[in-house]
Amino acid sequence: MEVLGYFASLFIGISLGLIGGGGSILTVPILVYLFQINPKLSTSYSLFIVGLASVMGAFRHYKLGNIKVKSALYFAVPSLITLLLVRKIILLRIPEIIHLTADFTINRGMLIMVLFAILMVLASYSMIKKQIEPIASGVVKPLHLIFIGAIVGLITGFLGAGGGFLIIPALLFFAKMKMKEAVGTSLLIIAFNSLFGFAGDVVNGVEINYIFLFSISSIAAIGIFIGTFLSTKMNGEQLKPVFGWFVLAMGIYIIAKEVAF
Repeated sequence: MEVLGYFASLFIGISLGLIGGGGSILTVPILVYLFQINPKLSTSYSLFIVGLASVMGAFRHYKLGNIKVKSALYFAVPSLITLLLVRKIILLRIPEIIHLTADFTINRGMLIMVLFAILMVLASYSMIKKQIEPIASGVVKPLHLIFIGAIVGLITGFLGAGGGFLIIPALLFFAKMKMKEAVGTSLLIIAFNSLFGFAGDVVNGVEINYIFLFSISSIAAIGIFIGTFLSTKMNGEQLKPVFGWFVLAMGIYIIAKEVAF
């Protein structure tokens, strides 16, 4: 299973480089089911893996002129604030065993994976549906970017997911970007949030296996260079629905696996 996990890690980067999101949707299930890592620790690992891969992808897109720094800051600052609040305060206070009723309990790992699977189902809808790219002109709406940035921070903080499926539409419709600009700027935001979130976990005393983490991150980084190269040769929007159906199937599988008694 670990061999399959290393191979699957390549697609984390390919997805990020090609469509600007989706990598974090794959990362946590890969870590939990293929590498048998605790779900809570997997969210920390996911932040680093996705963050490092996104840095490399963002650098590549910056050289291509696809990053709008001002809009990225509107989005990233509130996102980082809510992310750190979740990981510093909320996540640490969730008990290992949660008593829903006198006779029904769930563990924290199951809660994280079920919520993550629900996120996958929602993300798949965003990828499958046909989107009309707005004309890249008009007034940027910073308040909308700030609000959605805060929501993405909550998701990233709790589940270790970058939130690219929310970031891309927000940048298209509220920052009036072209698709390639939205992809590049999304990678910058994901990198900013994820790496600062991971640093917060390290400060909070999370024990990290850095050898394993750097090996997975290196493979994902190779994937993001492949994805970024492919983005210059093909339309990522045409591949989004295919990836969306895959994410939907994975989300349904995780829900069925976690809730089966």
